[in-house]
Amino acid sequence: ASLAALSSTQVAGLTATQIAGLTTSQAAALTTAVVSALSATQIKALEVLDLKQLSTSAISGLTTTQVAALTADQLANLTTTQFGALSTSGLAALTAAQVGGLTTAAVGSLGTTNLQALSTTQVLGLSETQIASLSTANLAALTTTQVAALSAKQLIALTTAQVSALTSTTLGAITSTQIKSLEVADVA
Repeated sequence: ASLAALSSTQVAGLTATQIAGLTTSQAAALTTAVVSALSATQIKALEVLDLKQLSTSAISGLTTTQVAALTADQLANLTTTQFGALSTSGLAALTAAQVGGLTTAAVGSLGTTNLQALSTTQVLGLSETQIASLSTANLAALTTTQVAALSAKQLIALTTAQVSALTSTTLGAITSTQIKSLEVADVA
């Protein structure tokens, strides 16, 4: 029988081993409704190649529990289109470690709304390379709370163009300790 013929309830009854054994064509046949019915354990069991077969609507339908269950390898291998399809609440479910494991392309694909939805803990989870990869528009979209939370290493990674993109209000949130991390050219 075809996997596509199974109901959400039936697919939810599959074991993690059965989910891990799906072929890429079977994974591609999973509907948004079926994917949203998968448990966190089943989501974690999806092979990276199978996860890449899921539609953007299926990815955007992932619950916060499902997103939190994604492994670092799964997250790192989402396409930028898939990553961009994650809901704001789904992104909020990521741990700082998960955020730190994202590719620079994935971080760069975050829209300003999703970027602003990151907690200060998640922003601190961004590596210096990830911070440096943000466009000036994305960096300018950071909230004052997020900018105030940046570490010295993250601030050092900023380019002059990125620092220039920050608003005066956002720059005002930088502490005197953080200012010491900026290059003279950044604040000139």
